Amino acid sequence: MAELSRLPGPVMDLWEWQYQGKCREADPNLFFHPEGERGGTRRRRDEAAKAVCAECPVIQQCREHALKVREPYGVWGGLSEDDRQQILTTPLRRAS
Repeated sequence: MAELSRLPGPVMDLWEWQYQGKCREADPNLFFHPEGERGGTRRRRDEAAKAVCAECPVIQQCREHALKVREPYGVWGGLSEDDRQQILTTPLRRAS
């Protein structure tokens, strides 16, 4: 018989936080830019999406998920694609 402690947990436990997201009440197009969107239009849409995230009770879980899986598209946990790319490519500095 398999040792239960070595089996993966229920998948629902990994994603349940998404049911609490404020984004579920918003238009999904707010969080994902249409092809070719640039400049001020994209910046305004990203800021509107980030405002929804700022009021979200699961912003931290969402942000951690997006960084962990290197989510390539959309605003997740208050971070845009560019924000996440910058975080993931900036070397950590060691305290002196």
